[in-house]
Amino acid sequence: MFDPDNLPRHIAIIMDGNGRWAKYRGLDRVRGHKMGTESVREIVRASREIGISWLTLYAFSEENWGRSRYEVRALMNLLKHFLKSEMSELQENGIRLRAIGRTEKLPAGTRKTLNEVIEYTAHNQGMTLTLALSYGGRQEILDAFRFMCSQVEQGTLSPSEITEETISRSLYTSDMPDPDLLIRTSGEHRISNFLLWQIAYTEIYVTPTLWPDFRKEAYYLAIKDYQKRERRFGVTSEQLRESQLPKDVRETIDK
Repeated sequence: MFDPDNLPRHIAIIMDGNGRWAKYRGLDRVRGHKMGTESVREIVRASREIGISWLTLYAFSEENWGRSRYEVRALMNLLKHFLKSEMSELQENGIRLRAIGRTEKLPAGTRKTLNEVIEYTAHNQGMTLTLALSYGGRQEILDAFRFMCSQVEQGTLSPSEITEETISRSLYTSDMPDPDLLIRTSGEHRISNFLLWQIAYTEIYVTPTLWPDFRKEAYYLAIKDYQKRERRFGVTSEQLRESQLPKDVRETIDK
């Protein structure tokens, strides 16, 4: 088991491998996506049970609109039905639902259900589940810069005032902590345009397990691996250890 006192505050997951899972079994790709929703359900429950505060799932990328019309329509229907089926459980477990991305591009019915669940769970404080929908990291940064440019045009922001914090506040994730752990299933070693700004110092864990097979046990293995790592944020191990020493000891070392 893992150390419950050393949990990542925010876990982000690239849920990859639904199509391959179905292909290996001679099934339609949509069956893979449907099985993938079972993994979503189990990982959300497990996250809430162990005390994860923020969970972000890469559910549908901006590039996914380029898939077949049949697959996109099936994914949107799956999303709508999943949200409806999980609404009560999210509420009962104090889970707040949010979404990031260009969600205005979602079909009207799916967008309506999404907004209903977001509003219904808005006051929950147990955990925040964020779905990245019609999302792309480059598109997010582009939207942030367009927003800041409009502020400059309006005279409410000077170019010289733009800092890393200014950019962070202009992103879809403006009030979210950066991920501590990024998990990618299916063995691919790519970021796939996900949270490009936010994962600068995120620990990355890649597993060959396909998403429909990624359940609680595999999730716990990822967390255990995370807990073995030393997060240095650009400093040396020695500096990190010194920063964790009592203030009076650090002052003695500085002298």
